[in-house]
Amino acid sequence: QVQLVESGGGLVQPGGSLRLSCAASGSIFSIYAMGWYRQGPGKQRELVASITSGGYTNYADSVKGRFTISRDNAKNTVYLQMNSLKFEDTAVYYCKSDRVRVAGLRELYDYWGQGTQVTVSS
Repeated sequence: QVQLVESGGGLVQPGGSLRLSCAASGSIFSIYAMGWYRQGPGKQRELVASITSGGYTNYADSVKGRFTISRDNAKNTVYLQMNSLKFEDTAVYYCKSDRVRVAGLRELYDYWGQGTQVTVSS
């Protein structure tokens, strides 16, 4: 079994910055992609950014130029640097690991973290 633990959320003023971290633990052999999703009040969950084990990144249009995703493969940890935060960035941010190879299992599975709250408010 794999567990993802997010950290770094909190309250920040518009224009401010936060850095989210997500560490995956368990008997992990490999993780193809790690990413961040968010769900704001009354909204559907959406992809914010993702990164593959090879470093390929993808961003939602709404965060391009403001957010940067990075990854430490050795630590099975993904980060999201969030700059120039806006009110509309307020959401619960969830970490996801895609196509995780776990020792002892033949199939690849996806795993989600519990979420961390990011609130942008003046």
